Amino acid sequence: MKPAKTSRAWMREHVNDPYVKQAKAQGYRSRAAFKLEEISRRDHLIRRGSLVIDLGATPGGWSQFASREGAEVIALDVLEMSPLPGVTFLQGDFTEPATLDRLRSALKNRRADLVISDMAPNICGVASADQARSLYLCELALDFAVSHLKEDGWFLVKVFQGEGFQEYLSAVRAAFTQVWTRKPKASRDRSSEVYLLAKNLRRQLQSD
Repeated sequence: MKPAKTSRAWMREHVNDPYVKQAKAQGYRSRAAFKLEEISRRDHLIRRGSLVIDLGATPGGWSQFASREGAEVIALDVLEMSPLPGVTFLQGDFTEPATLDRLRSALKNRRADLVISDMAPNICGVASADQARSLYLCELALDFAVSHLKEDGWFLVKVFQGEGFQEYLSAVRAAFTQVWTRKPKASRDRSSEVYLLAKNLRRQLQSD
C-alpha cells in the first residue's frame, strides 16, 4: 500500500526541516529542544543548579537541554525514555494518583524552580475531544506547579488554542502574578500550539 499523500508531505517537510537537521547535528533527541532553548534564553529560565520538572518528557529533548544547562531534571512520561545524564526519569501516567505520589517522592520535599509541560494526549481525530483532553493535561500540570513550585518559580506549558483556551489562560493568570504567551520559531506556523510562561505564584495559592 502506498503511503497517503499527507504522510509523504509530512515526511518530506520533516526531513527538510532545519530544526530537525540542527537537532541531529547537536545530538538532541527532538527539534522541540529548540523551543525550550529560545524561551529559556529570552526569559532566563534555567540556571545551573535549578531543579526542573519535565512533564511529558519523552523522547527527551527538553530534558536534554535543561540538563546541558546544568539543571537537575526529574522527567516523567507515560512512554519509555532512554536514560540521559543528569536526568531522573519516571515512567507513568500523570493522571494517576500513584504516579503523582512517585513524582512527589522524587522531589524529596523540595520545591522546583521550573515546571515544564509539553504533554499532549493520544489524538483521536475528533477536534473537540482532542482539545478537551489536551486542556485536561494542562490543568493537571497547573495544579502540580502551584503545589510544588517555589514562590518565585516558573511554569511553562504547551497549550493548543481553541475552545477553553481563554478560560485556561485566566486560570494561569489567577495562579501567577506574571504571565506571557510565547510562540518560538521552532513551533510551526500552522500549529495552534502556543506556550504560556508564568512566574511568581500568588501567595495565597502556595500550599504548605
